[in-house]
Amino acid sequence: MFILGHIGITLGIFYSLNRLLPKKNIPVDFKWIAFGSLLPDFIDKPLGRIILAETIGSGRIFAHTLLFGVLLGLVAAYAFDRKGWMIPLVVAGASFCHLLEDQMWNSPDVLFWPLLGWKFPKDTFYGGFIEYFMKILTNSYNPAHIGVFIPEIIGLGIILLFTANYIRSKIEGKKISSQTMKEEAKGHK
Repeated sequence: MFILGHIGITLGIFYSLNRLLPKKNIPVDFKWIAFGSLLPDFIDKPLGRIILAETIGSGRIFAHTLLFGVLLGLVAAYAFDRKGWMIPLVVAGASFCHLLEDQMWNSPDVLFWPLLGWKFPKDTFYGGFIEYFMKILTNSYNPAHIGVFIPEIIGLGIILLFTANYIRSKIEGKKISSQTMKEEAKGHK
């Protein structure tokens, strides 16, 4: 899965949880969901494909592990317990969604690192980061690679729905605000 899939599908998950569990008041904050949904890739792609390319050579390493997800969740729970901050919980939840979306259970050596060993499996693709990025980008938007293409289209669709809803709410807000000002002006006459 690539950028649109991670952001859009995670946004859809948070929105669905918010609707299904209204008493839990699960925040649907686009910017923090987007950040959290991409956090494992923000960490692992540069680290594993550029900095440690010669030794590890993989874009799914530390931040794609269950250990990372649990530690991030514990830090978020502590921040919420001590300060009442919801943002770290959103980031941790969105980051955990990333692991589900990447189907990390198919890579148990990574998911359960270090329980199954200290080494990460190398990617099957070799080459520099630019070649890797271009191959991933090409595959993500190629219908022949349906496993990546479909989640990208779904993610884009969800993002477009949220964008349209946001624009509609802003337009309606301006209309209501304009009507309120007119009514207040009439009341002062």
